[in-house]
Amino acid sequence: MSPRLGTARRIVLAAVVAPILVVSVLLAVIWHPVMWTLVAVCVVAFLSGWWLIGRRVRSFGYAERTDDLLVISGIMFRRMVIVPYGRMQLVDLTAGPLDRRFGLTTVQLHTAAATSDASIPGLEATVASALRDRLAKRGEERSSGL
Repeated sequence: MSPRLGTARRIVLAAVVAPILVVSVLLAVIWHPVMWTLVAVCVVAFLSGWWLIGRRVRSFGYAERTDDLLVISGIMFRRMVIVPYGRMQLVDLTAGPLDRRFGLTTVQLHTAAATSDASIPGLEATVASALRDRLAKRGEERSSGL
């Protein structure tokens, strides 16, 4: 995973928390001093979110094995998805505006069973397209007998 994924997600966090924080400060100054509690809650939420984003980004991982792809994610509740190459129906690349700005792409794997779908976020665009091509090739090779 690219370390730029953490930066992109932290920008989203700041974009969400900053307006709430500004309104909270204005209300605390103009209306009532008790609103400083809301300011403190916003600051704590921002700092804990900042820390959790770093942990979450480091929790993503994948490994290309001989017969399948292993995708791991999660901090508290670890999720391990093993997708056999022969079961892959579609390998999709997605990138939102902020992801494109940072040169990031998400590889989305689709199978017939919705529970075995997996995604690998935060890959550089060239790495993601090479991974997509390898997975598509392996999927075609493994599913040719079906």
